[in-house]
Amino acid sequence: MRHPESPASANLLALSAIGLWSLLAWLGISLSHLPPFLLTGIALLIGSLIALPMSWEKASGMGRLNLASWKMPWSSLLLGVYGLFGFHFLLFIALRHAPPVQANLVNYLWPLGIVVMAPLFLPGVKLSAAHVVAACLGFAGACIAILGGKGGHAAASGFAWGYIPAAGSAFIWASYSLMTKRLAMQGKSFATAAIGLFGLVSGLLSLLCHALLEPRVSLSGRDVALLIAMGIGPLGAAFYLWDAALKRGDARQIGILSYITPLVSTALLLLVTGQPLSWSIGLAAALIVGAAVLGTRGK
Repeated sequence: MRHPESPASANLLALSAIGLWSLLAWLGISLSHLPPFLLTGIALLIGSLIALPMSWEKASGMGRLNLASWKMPWSSLLLGVYGLFGFHFLLFIALRHAPPVQANLVNYLWPLGIVVMAPLFLPGVKLSAAHVVAACLGFAGACIAILGGKGGHAAASGFAWGYIPAAGSAFIWASYSLMTKRLAMQGKSFATAAIGLFGLVSGLLSLLCHALLEPRVSLSGRDVALLIAMGIGPLGAAFYLWDAALKRGDARQIGILSYITPLVSTALLLLVTGQPLSWSIGLAAALIVGAAVLGTRGK
């Protein structure tokens, strides 16, 4: 199924996903006492339920659930699980074996990966100097936002092997995003509602990892409420919005816009914790906004 190209609407969809992902750090800190695979598994399962109203049909005055969009080649299902589960699995491994700030920064190579790898995955797509410069500016802004937002505790010397899975998680999300766009360009894409199946399988795999690797915990009422919020937003609707954006827009532009995520996420954390916004946030904002303007004008 081929989707009409609409850069403006695609960028709006991408920005909506980015806005939801910006809440992930705050929600994650609020639920930091929960094992990460348990948290992710429950949230992904909740997010998969969003596909149900998307698949609801009205026929003869009555409604019925039609999950025909979940019928797809095994290759498409494997791609979806590769993206949603593979990304989170390697990221959690990285956060366990490397300083969290630096591991998160390595993970944010994925927007740069989307930009620079686009010609390798997408037929007929080339990079201009504007795209390359914008991607580098965006990554510089992300570095300043993440490191500057953590104050003097951000720096850590030496190499940690956890940086390798962090880079792997970045590659997985970039390649998953580009393969999704490639299928759309070839008229072979899966329906956006199929993200629900990807989330369902990935959520079950995450809970399996929890059972094998993590201690058992009990959930409070507040935990359940925050997990529902995470499942509906950053680990739910954001994936559907991202899929729709990629199928309609320019992957290079969307990749550059993605650098807004660490900027807004860090600024939100500072505001929530009562810390003042620093000069580094202003500089990061200038670099990322400049990169977005330059990248969206690149041909």
